[in-house]
Amino acid sequence: MGEWKSICKLEDIPRLGSRVVRSTSGDVAVFRTSGNAVFALRDQCPHKGGPLSQGLVHGNQVTCPLHGWKLRLDSGEAVAPDEGCSRRYPVRVESGTVFLQI
Repeated sequence: MGEWKSICKLEDIPRLGSRVVRSTSGDVAVFRTSGNAVFALRDQCPHKGGPLSQGLVHGNQVTCPLHGWKLRLDSGEAVAPDEGCSRRYPVRVESGTVFLQI
């Protein structure tokens, strides 16, 4: 398992938006839902590699900006009829600070 790193304050991630964290294993998109749930996925759509961090967050899903694929934020799985998965990263919020395990 990776190390937990403090990456930002919760309010630094816009509601229904994201923030990109650069790592040696690739970029990670950290998303915030309207209900303040936080999720982290590899910032790459499984379809054609589109930047998920630039997609639209709705409910617990993100829509890739390139071809409209929808992925579940809690699992990284594509929503049917699409197939594929973006790697999910453990993330938590403690006292308003977001921590990412990478």
